[in-house]
Amino acid sequence: MKIATWNVNSVRSRQGHVARWLETHAPDLLLLQEIKCETKAFPAEAFTGLGYESIAVGQKAYNGVAVLSRIPVTVSHRELPGLALPATGEHQARYVEVRAADVSIGNLYLPNGNSGGADGYAAKLAWMDALIAHARTLLASETDFLLAGDYNVCPTDEDMAPGVLGADDALVRPETRERFRALQWLGLTDALRAVRPSGAAYTFWDYQAGCWPRDRGLRIDHAMLSPRIAERLLDAVPDRAARDEPQPSDHVPLVVTLR
Repeated sequence: MKIATWNVNSVRSRQGHVARWLETHAPDLLLLQEIKCETKAFPAEAFTGLGYESIAVGQKAYNGVAVLSRIPVTVSHRELPGLALPATGEHQARYVEVRAADVSIGNLYLPNGNSGGADGYAAKLAWMDALIAHARTLLASETDFLLAGDYNVCPTDEDMAPGVLGADDALVRPETRERFRALQWLGLTDALRAVRPSGAAYTFWDYQAGCWPRDRGLRIDHAMLSPRIAERLLDAVPDRAARDEPQPSDHVPLVVTLR
């Protein structure tokens, strides 16, 4: 079973990139983040001909997540359980969870946390707390699961090129890293570090300051696996080639292969 996660930074701008990648790599599921379109505007027809059905949770111009699947799936959640949403009913489209082949697969786009001052960072931490609580619930129910997507977290200094981020950046602040470790302490496995315990393995390079040609990247896209799914792990690797295409996303797919 092959599951990939990719922040595409606008699916309508990069539907050709996504289609080509699907044709070349043929994952069973592709989890997309930052689709930047309303649900009804998601270009599902661009992928139907390739054998993929689409489930999108979008909003106008910002955020948004989607699942492309060539195997049967059912939707479990269209928002992160336990996360308080505004009374207006408006919310940021950042989570969708499906069930496929007896596995629950959560696709997440965690807030960056660098905008909005103290309130913006508090919202990031609240989101992470809700994710931890949901993971705990899934574990308690003995559900096999994977939580993958753009976490906007560099778990350790090894997960970023030297000097790319300051110590006060929301992606590396102690409270952020503590919550990522809390997922690990629950018993979840960081898929990439399970197969590549050390060394640079970036998934994001900013468009500015020559970050891509200078390989000044970040590892902020992750797949966290529940214990029985971790036992099935064969490989987890970022597809760096996607960043070298014309007009690419600033992220690349992280591809997880399970037996």
